[in-house]
This record gives sequence, C-alpha cells and structure tokens, in this order.
Amino acid sequence: MNRIRGTTLGEPMIKLHGMRLSGHSHRVELFLSLLKLPFEYVEVDLLSRQHKTPEFIEMNCFGQVPVLQDGDVTLGDSNAILVYLDARYGERRWMPRDVLAAAQVQRWLSVAAGQLAFGPAAARVIQLFKRPDDPAPAIARSHALLAVMEGELGKREWLAAPEPTLADIALYSYTAHAPEGNVSLDDYPNVRAWLARIEALPGFVPMKVSPVGLRA
Repeated sequence: MNRIRGTTLGEPMIKLHGMRLSGHSHRVELFLSLLKLPFEYVEVDLLSRQHKTPEFIEMNCFGQVPVLQDGDVTLGDSNAILVYLDARYGERRWMPRDVLAAAQVQRWLSVAAGQLAFGPAAARVIQLFKRPDDPAPAIARSHALLAVMEGELGKREWLAAPEPTLADIALYSYTAHAPEGNVSLDDYPNVRAWLARIEALPGFVPMKVSPVGLRA
C-alpha cells in the first residue's frame, strides 16, 4: 500500500519504492523525514518477486530496493540515494565539506555496504525469513563490527564527525534492529547511547520492529 508523508497540495512528489522490513529502505525513509521532504512510499512485494519484474528492473537494473524517483531522476542503492538527497536538498550538511571528514563518512558508507550488510543485516534476514543458513558467522561478524563502533563512539558522539552525518543514517537501521538477528546490544553502551541520539533527532521515524530473534 502506498503512503504519502508530509505533502501539501501542489508540491512535487518524491517516490520511494521500498519494503518496510528492509533496513536499506528505512535509512532512506529516515533521511527523507529528517530533511522534512514530502514523499510517497510505494511498498514493493519482494516475496512475490515484484522487484524482479521488467518494470522494476527498468528502474534499478540490480533488482533491489530501495529506488528513489524524484522528477526525472530515478536512482537505486540506499547509500547513493542518501548522497543525492543531501547534495540536492540537505545543502550538504550531512556530508562534510572538509575533504578528510568527507572521506571518513565515505569509509562508514563502505562499512554499511560491507560489514553491516554481512553482519547484523544478514543475521536478521536468517531469523526473519527462517532461512536454513548457519547464523553463527553473521552473528560473529556483527559483534566484531559492534566492538569497533563501541570504541569509536567512546571517542565522540557521532561516527564520523562532531555532528550527525550520512554515516550515522546509513548505520542506524540494521544496528538498531540487530537483536532481531539474535545479536545483543547489551555489551555496547556507547552504541546504545548513539542510537538514542539518532532517535532524538527532529523528524526521526522508527523502523517497524519484527518479533523475531531476541525480540520474539
């Protein structure tokens, strides 16, 4: 079902094609909300392989959610969408202009596509869809990542800079929902405090909690 957030008559409409259970989709939804941008959420039924239809492949050749449509712009990949939205609507406030700080943000975007995707996200998928895969490697990767994040967040409040950046948005969703993949956050107080800081940002919207794993 489609849902429209924050729209007024006559405003141009951004469309976000995503799936409620997807942390990749949520990170874009969250950023749109933080930017106070009106958008329409178009639910994509992955279970019926709607993301593999010719119509969807036309929007994203990789057949993955999310996809953003903004006027004549159609863009896939959640991290790429974050960069685009910040450059166009966020006045580059979420990607530092300083070269080194921007590189630090990019490093964490790579983590979001790497260790986060193959750690907390993968462990959660196994529980969410009852896959037969052994969850132990994904859980181990999750704790290895959380240990690094715990150390970094002991030095500063945000991952890459003195203020929140795209790094924090990209890492939030799957970290917050790691317990759904049987990954406890109990031993990571700095990570939990960081999650709370993101949740206190004006415009924050939560991701739907799934009753699986440690949240069953």
